Amino acid sequence: MKIVEGAMTALALLTAREREMLELISDGLSNEGIACRLNVSIKTVEAICRAIFFKLGLSDTSQMENRRVKAAVAFLRSRSI
Repeated sequence: MKIVEGAMTALALLTAREREMLELISDGLSNEGIACRLNVSIKTVEAICRAIFFKLGLSDTSQMENRRVKAAVAFLRSRSI
């Protein structure tokens, strides 16, 4: 799976809350699960997810790729560096 070029550098641009949420995404939590864990609304989770995807350059134009998976892979790869 090819991560969008520059995603590793883009991870540094994420806020602490965005990184926290990305870690939960990489743990496999759904939006509802993240909302419960962080005690926020699902709308808040959706807004933060959009910000993460934007910063990582993961557009929603492709129906064949899952942005959540690509974002999680970028996060997990950054932890192994």
